[in-house]
Amino acid sequence: MDIASLRAFVKVVQAGSFTGAAELLDTRKAHLSRVVSQLERELGVRLLERTTRSLSLTEIGRAFHERACGVLDAVEDAQRTVQQAQGEPTGTLRLTCGVEFGMIAVGGWIHRYLQRHPQVRVDADYTGRIVDIVHDGFDLAIRVGTLPDSTLAARRLGALHYGLYAAPGYLARHGTPATPDELDGHETLAFIAGRRAVAWTLRRDGHEQRIALRPRLRANSVFAVRDAAIAGLGIASLPHVVAAEGVRRRQLRAVLADWSLPEVPVHAVFASRRFLTPKVRAFIDLAAEAMGGDKA
Repeated sequence: MDIASLRAFVKVVQAGSFTGAAELLDTRKAHLSRVVSQLERELGVRLLERTTRSLSLTEIGRAFHERACGVLDAVEDAQRTVQQAQGEPTGTLRLTCGVEFGMIAVGGWIHRYLQRHPQVRVDADYTGRIVDIVHDGFDLAIRVGTLPDSTLAARRLGALHYGLYAAPGYLARHGTPATPDELDGHETLAFIAGRRAVAWTLRRDGHEQRIALRPRLRANSVFAVRDAAIAGLGIASLPHVVAAEGVRRRQLRAVLADWSLPEVPVHAVFASRRFLTPKVRAFIDLAAEAMGGDKA
């Protein structure tokens, strides 16, 4: 019996199938099946009940799984201790983030991270779902928006700052609003998921004004909204970083630039501050540096 066999067995239980565990471990289903079968032969007991449709722990399998998790936790703690003593980031960093923010920012962070730290690898999962980083074996998640209450640790990296933008051609045809009230006479383009009501909250000099919208386009893709604005279809609320290239190319122009919209926080979320390995800390520091956040 070795650590690799224990890790394979625990991953099969966590994933609920040999196929799912094989994907997580980047190996073949048949290989995992052989490893677990060999483990059962060594122990002289059946750990898993297998059918064509399901997989479940036997009674002795549940007891063994609990102790195997304890052994693996102890091994990981020992590895973290060594890594923290060495200081240099090593190993594979597994991270997850939203697809669009991955395209906006995280992809660039990963490039710089790999350039700075030649001894690390990155396994990045760009997804639209909220991942259980502990259950799915990720080192950290990058999350945009207000965080729900959680037992996980988090560090604020910075925030996305928004503004209103429109194509010069649209403004030439419809006029440029001078006050938030004048937005009522314009076509609007909104980044939003679901069917809830849409409103923009604008602030200036301590004054706040909420503008209810009936958008001509509402989409859950900020890039779709940006492209619609460039096409001259209306005024859009966009992160400055997303609009920047269009502004540089004179495809977009800022509207009501002396008014601000609420910022959206960006956090790194991870299992525990106590055992923050060099590879994780180095990525979080780089991300915070890129976003202008504070050092931990």
